[in-house]
Amino acid sequence: MWCIGRITTEYRERMYDLLGLYAQPYDSSEPVICLDEKSKQLWEQTRRPLAAAPGQIAKEDYEYKRSGTRNLFVAVEPKAGHREVKVTARRTKPDFVAFVQFLALKVYAHAHKIHLVLDNLNTHFRSCFEEVMGLEAAAVFLARVQFHYTPKHASWLNMAEIEIGILDRQCTGHRIGDEARLCAEVLAWEQRRNQEQRRIEWKFTRQDADKKLSRHYVS
Repeated sequence: MWCIGRITTEYRERMYDLLGLYAQPYDSSEPVICLDEKSKQLWEQTRRPLAAAPGQIAKEDYEYKRSGTRNLFVAVEPKAGHREVKVTARRTKPDFVAFVQFLALKVYAHAHKIHLVLDNLNTHFRSCFEEVMGLEAAAVFLARVQFHYTPKHASWLNMAEIEIGILDRQCTGHRIGDEARLCAEVLAWEQRRNQEQRRIEWKFTRQDADKKLSRHYVS
């Protein structure tokens, strides 16, 4: 928030929408799913690392070999303590649409409606589904999906940012050299978090927003 001097009407409307959504009681028939993506640089070791030993931490050489980048789609259902992470070579429109299809048709096939929280990346809009799936197929598919967008420059309102931070600290923040290892480590992390049903407790309300931010509101 420190970089925003003026909070417009559009900003407030989107913020209120998300804060109202987060305040609703849990309903498995209408899951709230926060989605974002993260880029991961693959760094291959050029020398064999020294494993940890009693009284000594693991050590690795400062040199590394770049092995490209991978994209991680991260979706989290905060109140259910469930998340899905998928590693892809790119983050194009077809990649994003395929991930949302996976969520809607497999993970949440039982849901009457899916509330999807997103930022304003150009691949995140209805037109992308229409371009990839065709108008009729997209209309049928999106009948169960309701988009909720963060205000511009306010990704802090997307709880997927919190989950990505945890993913980075607990799993992907160290040097990983190839896609197979990245996928294996991410899958193990995802399964452990899901088994433990690690939830995100969101406490920031509309009342909190008005109290803390009202001096920045503009008509």
